[in-house]
Amino acid sequence: MRKASLINSSLFLFILFVFPSLFSCNATKKVKYFQDIPDSGQVKHIESAVYAAPQIKIDDILTIVIQTIDPTATASLNLGNINSTSAGIPLGSTINPAQAVTAGYLVDKEGNVDIATLGKIKVAGLTTFEAKNAILQIADKYFKNSSVSVRFANFKISVTGEVNRPSTYIIPNEKVSILDALSLAGDMTIFGKRDNVLLIRENEDGSRITVRMNLKKSNIMSSPYFYLRQNDVVYVEPSSSKAAATDASQARYYTLVGSLLSVLIVLFTRK
Repeated sequence: MRKASLINSSLFLFILFVFPSLFSCNATKKVKYFQDIPDSGQVKHIESAVYAAPQIKIDDILTIVIQTIDPTATASLNLGNINSTSAGIPLGSTINPAQAVTAGYLVDKEGNVDIATLGKIKVAGLTTFEAKNAILQIADKYFKNSSVSVRFANFKISVTGEVNRPSTYIIPNEKVSILDALSLAGDMTIFGKRDNVLLIRENEDGSRITVRMNLKKSNIMSSPYFYLRQNDVVYVEPSSSKAAATDASQARYYTLVGSLLSVLIVLFTRK
C-alpha cells in the first residue's frame, strides 16, 4: 500500500509541475520573435535591408525651413501655406492627431510647392534631400548664406489588428521599419500571429500590393519590405487561440446562465 501511495504521489507531482512547464514552453514559442537566433552567445550576421528614401508625392505636406543670418528675413516663409487644425485642441481630446491637418507646404496637383518670394518649385518625384538642394539653389538668389531643411510633415502609417494600440501614426522620421511601427502600437497582443503579419502598400497608380511577413525569422530584417513607406498599413492577424479563448469564455457564460436558470426552476417547482 505504501509503495502504491508513493507511486501515486510521484505521478501527482509529475502532473503538477511537468505538464504546466510543457505548455509554458509551447506558449513561449508561439509569441517569440526571431526564433532562429540562438539563445547562446553566438553571433549571427544578418544582411541589412536596402533602404530607399521615399519620394515626394502630390498632396504631401512638407515642413520647409529656410535659415539665414537674419532670422526675421525668412520667418514668414517658414510658416508654410496651410495651417494646422490641431492648434488649440484641448488636452485629453479624443481627436486623432493623424486626422488633423499638419502645418507646412502642400504639394499641389502639379507637383510644386509655392513659397512666397521664391515662387513655385517642382518637388514631386524628389527625395527630401533632393528637394532641399532644389530649394537652396533658388533661396541663394534672394538670401545670403542660407540653409534649407525639408522633412515630411504627414509621413503616416497605420497599424491595426492584434496590437495593443491600433491607430494611424504620424512618423517624424521617414526611415521607419515594421518593428518601429509595432513598437509605436504597443507591440502585438498575446493573440497576434507573428508568422503572418500582413503589409498593405499603395502603388503610384493607386493599386495595392499585399505581402505576408514572418517575424519569427530573422531574415525579415533583410526583406525589401522591412522599411515602411508612407501610407503603409500593417495588419496583425489574430491566432486561432483567440477564437478558442473567446469560445471558452462564451461557454463559461452560457454554463453560468444555465446553472442559474436550473436553480430558479428548482426553487419555483418546490413552491
